[in-house]
Order: sequence, then C-alpha cells, then structure tokens
Amino acid sequence: MNVHPLPPSALRGEGMTSQRARDRLASKLKEEGIRDQRVIDVIRNLPRHHFIDQALHSRAYENTALPIGHGQTISQPWVVARMTEALLEFGMPQKVLEVGTGSGYQAVVLASLVPQLFTVERIEELLRQARRRFRQLGLNNIRSRHDDGKLGWPDEAPFDAIILTAAGDAIPTQLLDQLSPTGVLVAPVGSPSSQMLIRLRGDGQGDFIQEELGAVSFVPLLGGIG
Repeated sequence: MNVHPLPPSALRGEGMTSQRARDRLASKLKEEGIRDQRVIDVIRNLPRHHFIDQALHSRAYENTALPIGHGQTISQPWVVARMTEALLEFGMPQKVLEVGTGSGYQAVVLASLVPQLFTVERIEELLRQARRRFRQLGLNNIRSRHDDGKLGWPDEAPFDAIILTAAGDAIPTQLLDQLSPTGVLVAPVGSPSSQMLIRLRGDGQGDFIQEELGAVSFVPLLGGIG
C-alpha cells in the first residue's frame, strides 16, 4: 500500500493545531526548565496532532498526556523534551534504541536529532499506525520492530543510548546488556503510584552512574506481544 506524504496544510495545522499553538507550547517548555534549544525547536515544528485521534486535535498542543488507545498514551510534551535532552546532554548518540513506540511521537522527536533510531513496540496495531506516520513525515532513519520491548534489539546492539517509554520496577538486564560501555539510558522506574525518571551512564568499566531526574507517571512496562 502506498502511503502519501502529508500535505503542507496538514503539517501546518490551523486553529488549535496552528503554528501559534506550537509556539506557545515551545515557550511553556522553556519556562518549565527545558534548556536544549535543539529539542525545543523540534517540538515547535512537529505536528503533534498527527499522532492522536482527530477528536483530540484541539488538545494536541496542551502540555499533557493524551490517550492513543490500547491502554496507552502519548506522553506529555515536557516529559518527551526532558527525556530527550537527558539523552543528548553528554554528546550526540549515533545509535539509539527506544522501547515502546506507542504513537511514534517520541521516536520522531529523537529521529529528528540522532542519525539512527531503532524502536520496538509490543502492540502491533500501534506500531502499524506509527510506521505510517514515519513514512508520511518522510523519515528514513527509523527502523521499527514488533516484539517484546523488554528484550530490546540484540541483533543491533550495542546502542549509544536507550530510552524507555513505560515504567517497570527495574531496568531489564537484557537492555543494560545492549548499552555501550559509555552509553546513556533514560527510563521511568517504579510502581504506578511512585515513579522516578532515572538516567544511567556507563563509566566504561561495567558500572553505571545513576541520577534521579524527577517524578513522572507512565504506563506499565509489559512483556510479550499483542
């Protein structure tokens, strides 16, 4: 099936999805502590309304998470921005793994900044929709896979950076094994009632430096495929 690129009008949006709405969101992210201008500029220019149901388009540029079906959400823009800048803070990773494609929004933010993005999604329908969006946006540096995200993508390891978009009680060891010795991993960790965004940085000797980046709220990290 051919997937046609989005027309300029769809990228621009109008009313609550217009560039003015995106500019307001970008300003809010900056006010709330996002420092990486590269990340802010990507989010300012990205049509977030393209990643959610049309019934929610009027809320696309609110700084809030929104449902995308199958019990999943598109993350709050501030969280997407914070996780992205946390991955980039110590240098530009060349090869990044995302666990939990979801709507594809976080993947597109990252793929707009890094050379190679690999993303894994356990829910086939969500991945099908995300792939269509990637093609319509003309992105050719994203590779996607329908699989159990907890297993990562061992055939393509090691990765310079790994990002998880769902929260587990701990980081799966399979993912840590796929991180380069000096790589960076950003993930929410904890129970549904108490989650913390953490960053792990490899010290090159097999150990990790762990930092807490703030409280967050994510859907659970589940195994298997659906």
